[in-house]
Amino acid sequence: MMYAGSEPADREPDSSARPPLVRELLLVVGLFVIYKLGRQAANGHVDEAYRNAGNVWDFERSVHLPGEAAVQSLLLHDETLIHLANTYYATVHFPATLLFLVWLYWRRPRHYMWSRRILAALTGAALALHLLFPLAPPRLLAATGLVDTAQVYGPSVYGATPATDSMANQFAAMPSLHFGWAVMVAVGLIVATRSRWRWLWLLHPLVTLLVIVGTANHYWLDSIVVSALLAVAFAALRLPRTDPVPAHLPWLPAPGEPVPSALPGTAEPAVSTGYAGYAGYAGSRTYSSSPYTSKGPTGARR
Repeated sequence: MMYAGSEPADREPDSSARPPLVRELLLVVGLFVIYKLGRQAANGHVDEAYRNAGNVWDFERSVHLPGEAAVQSLLLHDETLIHLANTYYATVHFPATLLFLVWLYWRRPRHYMWSRRILAALTGAALALHLLFPLAPPRLLAATGLVDTAQVYGPSVYGATPATDSMANQFAAMPSLHFGWAVMVAVGLIVATRSRWRWLWLLHPLVTLLVIVGTANHYWLDSIVVSALLAVAFAALRLPRTDPVPAHLPWLPAPGEPVPSALPGTAEPAVSTGYAGYAGYAGSRTYSSSPYTSKGPTGARR
């Protein structure tokens, strides 16, 4: 699905792969503004959103997905726990993703570019789906029997009247970007690091999934759909490989240096006499490099 190779943790970041900071800030802010405006544009489809919610709820029951009420009942056993879940939903989503991108930008620029493209593609696809398929969350659908925990226990990021909420579109439940972004943060950090503890980052999307379902802000199907969108994004936008840097052997010249005719400190190859018994004798004589010749009685060479 993706290339798992990355720089070792002790390698300096490749600054040449880091895009200009001002450009990235403008791009990220621009994408966020477009997303917020797009979500607002999806407002006003109240009747369609409730109709789609009823269809999603019936579909989940027909395929025997676990009920969202089972998760919420666990949280409702303790008021402190449900308060923590509401706080997690309201405060972790954006800051965690932002810190993830900032860390990648400074420490893993190549992974930053890949992660930013994945997040942009996922968010764009989610925005299109919000416009095409407005969906009321389970906390607003009476048939679910679920409690709007944020309104009852707090804190809440949504207005009390969903149809007139000017701060957020409450009818954009599918797909769940809370879960999609959390999965991307975990995958991005696992791919970009080498620590043996890096797999613990999977706790972030796991906790996020339990929170968004337990607080009745999303259906199980919202997370399934965003996971499918992520799989498509991973397949289409692969992490580029980097060419491996060959190790420099200390006895070889560095690239670009002239190759010497003889390596320093080495001797000429010894001349073998062919007889083991002459090894000591050969060391005390000097042999000519010309072919072996003999002299006759008159001293002339033959």
